[in-house]
Amino acid sequence: MIDTTSKRQQEIIESAGKLLMGKGIKGLTTKNLAQEMNFSESALYRHFNNKEDIVILLLDYLANNMKERLEKIAVKNSTSEEKLLQLFESQFQFFSQNPHFVVAILSEGLFDESEKINNSILKIINYKMQLIATIIETGKQNNEFTNEISTQDIVHIIIGSFRMMMLKWKFSKFEINLKSEGNKIMNTTIKLMTT
Repeated sequence: MIDTTSKRQQEIIESAGKLLMGKGIKGLTTKNLAQEMNFSESALYRHFNNKEDIVILLLDYLANNMKERLEKIAVKNSTSEEKLLQLFESQFQFFSQNPHFVVAILSEGLFDESEKINNSILKIINYKMQLIATIIETGKQNNEFTNEISTQDIVHIIIGSFRMMMLKWKFSKFEINLKSEGNKIMNTTIKLMTT
């Protein structure tokens, strides 16, 4: 991945994510962000035009990171079930190390902010749904997954389980071991779809 995000922008993204987690979208103000980072509001404007640009960069960074990690898994020479398990293991690993990105997965309040933010969130959702659907379709062709449930329904069940795990993790104030608990629930969910 060619990362054009500067070190300072990365720090701003991380601080913005922490504010979103702690105070929601209403708490992400340039004033609060400047305080969090210990510098002036005017310094923020050297890197971003407004709050919307900060949120979009956070979402775009997540989308690019996800695409890079997950596409490596998708092209592996392994079963579709193994690919799905590795895909979610990679996600749980990433979020364990970067909990400030959880707001992008749960999209709490972000959809109401702007059309640009909506499009960035939808880009992430659509990418992940398409990737999982492709893996499931291949699995169905190889008789790994049941044909009695539509691919679209399987995708919704799997993503729903993932989102519920992320929500549970957030409500536990990140005290649940996301990797072990998440991998366990995704293994069970995916097993329900196998033949």
